[in-house]
Amino acid sequence: MTAVGIKDVLVVVPVYNAAPHLPELIYRCREIMETGKLLFINDGSLDNSLSILKKEQVNYISFPANRGKGAALKAGFIYAIREGYRSVITIDADLQHAPEEIKGFLEADDGRTVLIGTRHIKLKDMPFPRWLSNNLTSLIISIFSSQRVRDSQSGFRLMPTAILKAVPLKTVKYDFESEMLFKMGALGCDIGEVPISTIYDGSRSYINPFKDTLRFIRQIWKRLWA
Repeated sequence: MTAVGIKDVLVVVPVYNAAPHLPELIYRCREIMETGKLLFINDGSLDNSLSILKKEQVNYISFPANRGKGAALKAGFIYAIREGYRSVITIDADLQHAPEEIKGFLEADDGRTVLIGTRHIKLKDMPFPRWLSNNLTSLIISIFSSQRVRDSQSGFRLMPTAILKAVPLKTVKYDFESEMLFKMGALGCDIGEVPISTIYDGSRSYINPFKDTLRFIRQIWKRLWA
């Protein structure tokens, strides 16, 4: 396996009301990646996230109103495809992903495999609603893709742009990440894992585990009976 060079990879960070974490996140990302290989998507933040992005002089796209995490990621994917990147790494803005672990994705990337940052999914390490939702969606995706996916709700992942071009994505909320894996697995794409840390530091989460899981199950239902 040949590791992909940093110049081939764009790091996309969806941002919504992440001002408390952005300065540290940007600093730590810059320790790993060139500033020009970072793209922040401000999803209509109501705090001063946009001001921080401007002050830090990073590349960003800004929505005037909140559209949802899926919409933010789509904008990053479109940019990466247009600019000719081979792969995209997505990382959340709340520091529950350690930017230093981007290196693991770079080392494992072969330009063909979707890589999921996989945590230890243990009830003692994760809030119960998140644990239940993650296990349920991971089971469904594993069955339909005929390969084991243990952490389907991890937002820390790498995707080759060739695969992103081939997969039609419709959702715009937090179920977007489950939709991606479900459709990629159904197309026969290889899905691999990169071990990452399990970090829960009390940061506010905008995920509604039950609502977003129901959205995902509705997607499966429509696919089965279409």
